[in-house]
Amino acid sequence: MTATSAPGQGAEYAATASEAYQAALRVIESVEPRIADATRKELADQRDSLKLIASENYASPAVLLTMGTWFSDKYAEGTIGHRFYAACQNVDTVEALAAEHARELFGAQYAYAQPHSGIDANLVAYWAILATKVEAPGLAEMGAKHINDLSEADWEKLRAKLGNQRLLGMSLDTGGHLTHGFRPNISGKMFHQRQYGTDPTTGFLDYDAVAASAREFKPLVLVAGYSAYPRRVNFAKMREIADEVGAVLMVDMAHFAGLVAGKVFTGDEDPVPHAHVVTTTTHKSLRGPRGGLVLATEEFAPAVDKGCPMVLGGPLSHVMAAKAVALAEARQPEFRTYAQAVADNAQALADGFVKRDAGLVTGGTDNHLVLLDVTSFGLTGRQAESALLDAGIVTNRNAIPADPNGAWYTSGIRFGSPALTTRGFGADEFDRVADLVVEVLENTQPAAGPNGPSKAKYTIADGVAARVHAAAAELLDANPLYPGLTL
Repeated sequence: MTATSAPGQGAEYAATASEAYQAALRVIESVEPRIADATRKELADQRDSLKLIASENYASPAVLLTMGTWFSDKYAEGTIGHRFYAACQNVDTVEALAAEHARELFGAQYAYAQPHSGIDANLVAYWAILATKVEAPGLAEMGAKHINDLSEADWEKLRAKLGNQRLLGMSLDTGGHLTHGFRPNISGKMFHQRQYGTDPTTGFLDYDAVAASAREFKPLVLVAGYSAYPRRVNFAKMREIADEVGAVLMVDMAHFAGLVAGKVFTGDEDPVPHAHVVTTTTHKSLRGPRGGLVLATEEFAPAVDKGCPMVLGGPLSHVMAAKAVALAEARQPEFRTYAQAVADNAQALADGFVKRDAGLVTGGTDNHLVLLDVTSFGLTGRQAESALLDAGIVTNRNAIPADPNGAWYTSGIRFGSPALTTRGFGADEFDRVADLVVEVLENTQPAAGPNGPSKAKYTIADGVAARVHAAAAELLDANPLYPGLTL
C-alpha cells in the first residue's frame, strides 16, 4: 500500500483525490494565492527529492484531507463525554474512534489521542507517572482527596516532592531523544536525570550497564526507545530492570511505531506488553498526521486521561480525526507488508553502505534507520548533509556516540527508509541510493572559513551534484509520489 491509495483502492481513488486538491487549492488561491503557490511548490519539491529523513513520511490523501475540515473550529477541552464546552458530541465520536483504533492496533489497555506532538505525549506521560506515583500517595498520606484541598504548607511539600524525582534515559549522542532527560529540554529540568549509553566498542545497548546504573541511581522513571539507534531493543529486559528498582518503564516508540503496528517487532521487541506507558508520534513510520498518542496500562489511564488540563490545551479535533483515519489504514493487512518492506529496505541501504566501505554506527541496522559515520570521508555531519542536499538527497545530520563535533555540527548522517518505501522503492533502489550517497561524500571536501578550517563549509567536485541529482530523478520518476494527483 503506497501513500497514494487506501486498502483496495487505486486509480479511482487517486482521481478523486486529485479533484479534491485542485478544488481546495482554487479556494485557497481566491484568498491568498501565495499560500496556494507554496503548497504546489512543496509537493513538487517532495516529488523531486530523495527523502531519507527517518522521521518523515507521506500521509495518504485521505489523512491529509481529513485535517482540512470544520473540526478545526471546535474547542473541546476535557475528555470524551466530559467536556468543558458544549456541543462536542461529534468530537467525542472522533476521539473515541482514534482511541479505539489505537487500542486495537497496538493491543493496549488504554489509548489517549489528544497530544499535539511527540513531545506533548512525553510530557503527558511524565506527569501522569508523577500524578500516579507521587501525587496520589502524597494526597492519601495528607488525608486529602484533591490538591486544592491542601493547605499552602502541605502543597509546597508535595510540590517539592514532585520536582525531586529521578529519570534514567538514553543519552542523546547514543540515539536517545532530547525529551529523554536532555538538560536543555524541559524533561531534563523536570527531573534529576541521568543517562545511559551504549557499549563504546560495539555501539549496542548494554543491558547489564543499564541495570547497574538503575540500581545505583534508583529512578522513578526508566525511559526506553530512541530516535537514532539503529538496532532493536529487548523491552522484556528493560521491564526486568525497571521492576528490580521499582521504576516505571516508559517507552517512546515514536520512530518505530509503524514497525510495531506492522508486526515487524513482536514478542520482547514489542514495547506495549512490557511497558507501563508508551508514547508515540502518529507520523514517521506510522504514516499519519503530525501528532502524538499515549498508550498505558489501566493503572496510569486515569492520570493520562487528564492530559488536558494537566499539560495540554484544547485538543486539535481535526488532527484527531486524521489520526483515526491513519490508524484505520494501519489496521489493514497491506500495512504489515509495508512495515516489513521498511525494515528490509533499511537493511538493503545498510548493506549498500557496508559493501562500499562506508562506516556505520553498530555496523548495520535491524530497524528502519541507518546511522552513517562521515568522519571517514573527512567531513562533519553538517557538511555532508548540505552536500547531499545539493545533489537532491534530503537527510539530516545526527550525533554519533562520543561525537567530537557536538550536537550542532555532528559527525553523522541519519537515514530512514519509511518515506521512499511508501513511494515503492525496493532493495535494488536502496542499494542505488547508497551508491549515490557515497559518490557525493567521496567527492566533497571541507573548505576553510574566514578563521581557518570550517565545520560547515564544503566544496563538491565539478559535475558531481548535477550527475547524482539526475540519477536520483530517474529513481523518483520510476516511483512517483501521489501518481494521478495533478495540481
